[in-house]
Amino acid sequence: MIYRMYGTTGEKVSVIGFGAMRFKDVDDQDGCVEMILEAAKGGINTFDTAPTYLGGKSEIVLGKGFRELKRLGLPFTCSTKTFKADEKSIRTEIEAQLKRLDLESIDFYHVWCITTLEDWKGRKAKGIIKTFGKLKEEGLIRHICVSNHLIGDQIEVLLAEGVFEGVLFGYSAYNFEIRRPALEAITRKNLGCAIMNPLGGGIIPLHPGLFDFLKTRDSETVVEAAIRFLIAHERISVILVGFGNLEEVREGLRAAEGFRPLSAETLERIKSQASGAMEGICTGCRYCDHCPEGLPVPKLMEAYNYRLLYKDDGKVLDRLKWPWRRKRRRTAQNAGSARRAALNTWISSPGSSTSHR
Repeated sequence: MIYRMYGTTGEKVSVIGFGAMRFKDVDDQDGCVEMILEAAKGGINTFDTAPTYLGGKSEIVLGKGFRELKRLGLPFTCSTKTFKADEKSIRTEIEAQLKRLDLESIDFYHVWCITTLEDWKGRKAKGIIKTFGKLKEEGLIRHICVSNHLIGDQIEVLLAEGVFEGVLFGYSAYNFEIRRPALEAITRKNLGCAIMNPLGGGIIPLHPGLFDFLKTRDSETVVEAAIRFLIAHERISVILVGFGNLEEVREGLRAAEGFRPLSAETLERIKSQASGAMEGICTGCRYCDHCPEGLPVPKLMEAYNYRLLYKDDGKVLDRLKWPWRRKRRRTAQNAGSARRAALNTWISSPGSSTSHR
């Protein structure tokens, strides 16, 4: 296993981390614990979860796994998150999390899922920075981190707070170009850098032919190649791979064990080929997020990828359900009707354009 420093925290983390939100059968706790043990024995020492992953069962399963790791003397660190912003709510949540995880302290505690600067300002106004500082002083958390989906230079505003020791954000061979400014900003601050969705939210393993350009040797799978592409980014501290079963854990371990440094020429070749392979596919840059009618265009475009990749409108509609419901804006009834009409037209039109900048 390859280990890297997590910013200036003094923590040395495995370059492959265990993302605990994709267990294929989370109710099979013994099977999940077996996966956790396999990962730890292979050198993975970083495990990431959240209070709502898999209906709240992810933290419970990790807690059972952590008890086994402690019994066997295997080292590990835990990363989890909170959507809460006020002190009372955060304390209530973290008390429950510590109990589920069977821990006295959480190593990397994240302000979870900052999507806009307005979102951040709202949570900040409720005292989240002060509360996290108290939790650290009390020893309930060890490092203050943030998970975010900001684009362009917006992350600079977030990092200017000077309180975060690590950042969790999405980065993969699928969207690396539009997420590059965030990586550069994190690097300049010398912060811990954790990557989520390293396989494009499942798009890469489900469409290996589309991502065959990532492979640098015949013997590797596209998944291994995609992970190794990220390992080659030396300022990435840990790549959180969402493991569903035991074989996926082993594939992640093989990716690290078989990693060989990639030359600058190879990296440039991969990046240039990625541009051609991704033509017509939304990469989530959100530069189109300015619809005068209030339509959530980036979410629609991301869902439209499922028509391009799966040729299945049912998957498009399934993809829309969660973000459409969660982020719906409260507007006049006639505006809502107009949006629904526009959405229905967009879905039913086979010639809808996917080109954007």
